[in-house]
Amino acid sequence: MEQNNHSHQVDPALAEIRKQIDTIDDQILKLLNDRAACAQKVAETKQARGENETFYRPEREAEVLRRMAANNTGPFDSENVVRFFREVMSACLALEKPLTVAFLGPEGTFTQEAAYKHFGHSITTHPLPAIDEIFRAVESGACQFGVVPVENSTEGVITHTLDSFLRSPVLIAGEVALRIHHNLMSKEERIEDIHKVYSHQQSLAQCRQWLNTSLPNAKRISVSSNAEAARLADSQGCAAIAGDMAAELYGLNILERNIEDEPDNTTRFLVIGRQSVGPTGLDKTSLLISTHNCPGALYNTLEPFARYSISMSKIESRPSRRGAWDYVFFIDVEGHQQDEPLAKALDALEKSVLMMKLLGSYPKGIG
Repeated sequence: MEQNNHSHQVDPALAEIRKQIDTIDDQILKLLNDRAACAQKVAETKQARGENETFYRPEREAEVLRRMAANNTGPFDSENVVRFFREVMSACLALEKPLTVAFLGPEGTFTQEAAYKHFGHSITTHPLPAIDEIFRAVESGACQFGVVPVENSTEGVITHTLDSFLRSPVLIAGEVALRIHHNLMSKEERIEDIHKVYSHQQSLAQCRQWLNTSLPNAKRISVSSNAEAARLADSQGCAAIAGDMAAELYGLNILERNIEDEPDNTTRFLVIGRQSVGPTGLDKTSLLISTHNCPGALYNTLEPFARYSISMSKIESRPSRRGAWDYVFFIDVEGHQQDEPLAKALDALEKSVLMMKLLGSYPKGIG
């Protein structure tokens, strides 16, 4: 019988395309190393000038990522381009001086995911058990930056973070918005075998309808984090609600994906550091103020923003717990504190309130 050798022959057109890809890959590798060498020269120049604190500049990174997204002609979408360049910049920065970033632990939380989304994967992440400990780690210099959750689109603000800003001198250096997808995970293979579900109270709340319908008889147990829930889901009949990273880390089967009740459930995280961030042209400024508890106090607070056409994206009130102050307002506005209209509005505002604390100006979140 005649043997068919055609199956082993490579199509010449395909071979030519593969050859082109190999050539391009070699060029990409050379350019990546050229870029890394330039990053090392930047570090040497800064060190010669006595700058040893940190080589990470949030405003510079934001400008590069926005430029890459704007110049992108496809077929990659801009989100993928931003993700790729963020990792390149992260790896280059690690050659200069790797960043240590504190996050709300243990390993495998959404806060760790947000840290990687913002800084890339070439960082050292440092898990801490509480939000105020993240603030202290950044204040003391034990970590250069920290990542803390500040609000969720379905559950509202995270009060521990707002309260920590009242007490801490740290500044906001950036923001990250993360789409939160909750998965049911377990060592078990079938949903029918689940009798207990562990998760953070917010995640249990965000999946309430799904749990009522699919696991009405399972006991719901609130724990300190979703990663902790994944750790506890090792026992028979137990499951956790957490993200992909936790399932991977703790070796669990994902029984059901995306069980959150609101499909566009998003959490906003803030990056905190010790240094102020320069303007990029697309910035936000966060501040907290306290007012007297009297008629018109809030109107007088907001009026300077209206007068100078400053757009406000958030206002949140908190009891101050500080004797004479009745309420503290956390406010996010568009623009950088160095922009002239905002500088004027802040100057006018300071004269009409009991206390004003600038938490920082920083680039708007990218990607």
